[in-house]
Amino acid sequence: MRLSAALPSVGPGGTSAWTPVEQVVPGLPGVQDAAQDSTASPDSVAALEEVTGEVSNAVDLLLSGDIDSFSDVMIRAGQYLISNFLPDLFAAIVVFGLMYVFYRVLRRFTNQGLERSRRVDAGLQSLLLKTLSVVVWVFIVIMVLSQFGVNVTALLAGLSIAGIAVGFAAKDSLENYISGITILIDKPFRVGDQVEVEGTYGTVEEITLRSTRLQTQNNEVVVMPNVLMINQKLTNHALHGRLRVEVSFGIAYKESPEEAREVVMKLVEGDDRILKTPAPSVVVVELGDSSVNMRLRFFIMDTGQEIPIRSEYTEKVFYALREADIEIPFPHLQLFVDDVLGLDPADVRRRLRSGNSDD
Repeated sequence: MRLSAALPSVGPGGTSAWTPVEQVVPGLPGVQDAAQDSTASPDSVAALEEVTGEVSNAVDLLLSGDIDSFSDVMIRAGQYLISNFLPDLFAAIVVFGLMYVFYRVLRRFTNQGLERSRRVDAGLQSLLLKTLSVVVWVFIVIMVLSQFGVNVTALLAGLSIAGIAVGFAAKDSLENYISGITILIDKPFRVGDQVEVEGTYGTVEEITLRSTRLQTQNNEVVVMPNVLMINQKLTNHALHGRLRVEVSFGIAYKESPEEAREVVMKLVEGDDRILKTPAPSVVVVELGDSSVNMRLRFFIMDTGQEIPIRSEYTEKVFYALREADIEIPFPHLQLFVDDVLGLDPADVRRRLRSGNSDD
C-alpha cells in the first residue's frame, strides 16, 4: 500500500467516500514525494512520524485561535493514523502472543529435560535456561519490531557496535563471566564441595556467572571472582565423594612404633564416620631430630567434617599416648657456660634464675 492510499471520509447524505491522502492532508511532510514514488511502502513508523509533524502544525493553529482548522486537521490525521497503524499493531500483538506461548512451552520442556539429566548440575541448568530466555526474547522483540516496519538489520548492526564498545569497557566483568561458564562446563568443583583457594578454605555455597561464594568454617561468606577460581591453584577436598584425614604425632626414640600403632588404631574402631574401606592405618613418615614422626590416616564420607574430625582425633591421640605411658618428645634447650671466660657456672645459674643482669 502506498502513502497515496485513500482515506475514509463521510460524503453528502452520510455516504462513505474515499479521498486520496495527499488531498486530505496536503501539507503532510513527505506525502507528495511518497505519492510520486510507486515503490514507497507506508510503514507504520513513517506514518507515525508524519502524523506527529501534522499534529505539531495543528497545535500552531490552536494557538492562533483557528479552532475549526485545528479540529479538521486532527480528525483527518487520526483517520490516517488509525488506517495505517492499527493493522500493524494488531499483527504485532498476535506475533507477540504466539511467540510468548512458544517460549513458555520451550522453556518448560527444556527445564524438564535438564532436571532429568544427571550430567547437568544446578549451576549449568541455570545458565542454559537464562541463555535460552535471552535468545528467545531477542527473537520476539525482532519479530514484533519487524511488524512496525523497523529496519531490524540496521538495528542489529548498531547493537553489535555498541556491544563491542561495552565489551572493551567491561573487560574484567567479561573475564569473570567467561570463567564462570568454564567452571560450569568443566566442573572443577560443585555446590557443596569443600575447596581451598588462595589460603581460603570453605564450602561452595553458590556458583554464578560472575563469582563463586564460599562459606568458611567461621560461617563467613567469601565472594571469589571466577577468574581467580580458574587462574589460581585450587584444591577440591570433595571431588571424589570421600576425603582422607591425616593426624600427625611423634613418639620418643625409646618407644616402640608398633605399640604406638596399636594404641592409636583402637581409637578409630566403632566410629561410623570413618570408612572401613580403605582401612585406617598408622604409618611412620619420618625420623625426626628428636622423635619418630607418625601419622594416623583414615577416610570419611562427610567432607564437610574434615576439620572437626581432625581436631577431635588429634586430642584423642594425645590422651591415648599419655595414658599408655608413651612419651611424646618436645624440644629441649641446654645451656653450656664456657669456663675460659672466667665465669663461675654457679654464679651464672644464680643470676639467670634471679633475673639479675649486673655486670
